[in-house]
Amino acid sequence: MNTSDFDFTLPPELIAQHPAAVRSSSRLLDGQASQPMDRVFNELPNQLRAGDLLVFNDTQVVKARLFGEKATGGKLELLVERVLDPALHKNEVIAHMRVSKKPQVGSVLRMVGGFSATMLGRAGTNDELFHFSFSDDPYKLMAAHGHVPLPPYIEHADDVDDESRYQTVFAKHPGAVAAPTAALHFDESVLAALTSHGVQTASVTLHVGAGTFQPMKTEKIADHVMHYERYAIPAVTLDAIAACKARGGRLVAVGTTTVRTLETYAKTKQLSGDTNIFITPGFEFQMVDLLLTNFHLPKSTLMMLVSAFAGYEHVMSLYQHAIKNQYRFFSYGDAMLLSKR
Repeated sequence: MNTSDFDFTLPPELIAQHPAAVRSSSRLLDGQASQPMDRVFNELPNQLRAGDLLVFNDTQVVKARLFGEKATGGKLELLVERVLDPALHKNEVIAHMRVSKKPQVGSVLRMVGGFSATMLGRAGTNDELFHFSFSDDPYKLMAAHGHVPLPPYIEHADDVDDESRYQTVFAKHPGAVAAPTAALHFDESVLAALTSHGVQTASVTLHVGAGTFQPMKTEKIADHVMHYERYAIPAVTLDAIAACKARGGRLVAVGTTTVRTLETYAKTKQLSGDTNIFITPGFEFQMVDLLLTNFHLPKSTLMMLVSAFAGYEHVMSLYQHAIKNQYRFFSYGDAMLLSKR
């Protein structure tokens, strides 16, 4: 299959610019069976069984977008992709940079908020990432002076509402520059209903990188190089998964990031590390039984993942149903529930 096989035409007005008024009032396209069912997200607990296990990604989005200028006065923008281990690289980060002309190595950038960022060079062989040293703790600086890194298809500047709504209610570990969007629909009422229904929950951590929004630049899928993201799986989550399988329950991954984390573990048996797993049709899933996911960009790696999981023809049919019935798409959009084919 080629990248163009995962294309579709989306009316621009279906790209959600703001979240639903209430998290769990989003729509839910139930695609478990051959015929889709239109539901509301707060009906999710009734679509699951007692003994099932939902696994969330508990990463926390950081305000990773920072603005500043070069010594010449030229404006620039940094998007912090990763804060490096402070024991080895104090106050150092890897970041994307948007600027008319790249500053030289050693240049000191004046950042909005009164701190500085020193250009240390490119981050390895990646032409899109750069290495910087900040004048103070990066997490503290981002919290004080950063902006929510909204996706490029959201056209408004970030505001107070985005600070709370582009974040899951169970976010715990800071490090993501994009939200695990399928989890944005959960609120305390849905979580309580899941518990009452006998559905258990567990978590993994995958710090979503900006690469999740990068378009596929190759027509042949095999030629695409995936970006790396950090992940960690607590031992207690592995215990919960084993118990779920033993009792005949289903493992429900909340979002593609959770799928990528769990299937990375299935392949490597590593509880933490970096993953660039690329899931395309033909992939043999070992962990996940059901997938809760938002609607993804045309010709994206995530379209390939959900097609691998639920079947290419079925997924493309569901997308046409969603477009016809005016579902809301992408990060602030509606959700879909899929079973493994």
